[in-house]
Amino acid sequence: KRQVFGTVGIDMLAGPSELVVLADRTANPAYVAADLLSQAEHDEDAFVALVTNSRELPPAVERELARQARSLPRHAILRESLSRAEGFLTRSLRETVEVVNRLAPEHLSIVTRDPWKDFSGIRNAGTVFLGPFSPVAVGDYLAGINHTLPTGGASRFSSPLGIADFLKKINVVSYEFSALRSDAPHVVRLARKEGLDAHAEAVLRRTRGRGKMG
Repeated sequence: KRQVFGTVGIDMLAGPSELVVLADRTANPAYVAADLLSQAEHDEDAFVALVTNSRELPPAVERELARQARSLPRHAILRESLSRAEGFLTRSLRETVEVVNRLAPEHLSIVTRDPWKDFSGIRNAGTVFLGPFSPVAVGDYLAGINHTLPTGGASRFSSPLGIADFLKKINVVSYEFSALRSDAPHVVRLARKEGLDAHAEAVLRRTRGRGKMG
């Protein structure tokens, strides 16, 4: 995609798969580990992380990761990607949400007592999976959302692929004389601030002419 970008249109430059799990003490460690493994098995560069305010959850998830990984076939990939997995222990759920917004992950799983409430603070994520029965895998295959998502922190400023990405649009501007005369001082001021006097003159020449066509 990077090689042809600019010659043809592409959807986006998406990187390796990412999953951050935001969880509290109510989360099932087996479910959390299963989701982390489901994304870690994509490839060696996949990124997974657990962000929680529970001291008991991380060691429980770590034990589950080791137990479940033994029965999965992609051992080499999992070993490499999990070696770079990260964990964040926070002092509160509010701080947990702040950490997630800084990470701006491709996939975010919220497994807390009230996931909808905690979701209200999320500003940066590609797709969010709420509650213990919304595994990330359903988003990969069946949930109906687009699976092409911003990665590498790009969800801070971009969105999942959508219909609008495949549409080509044209902007149209049509001023009447009265509208141009009203906006002229602002355009002229901005143009001169940039040192673009011809821009300013293109506006002034029309407004000086009192709206004459020729």
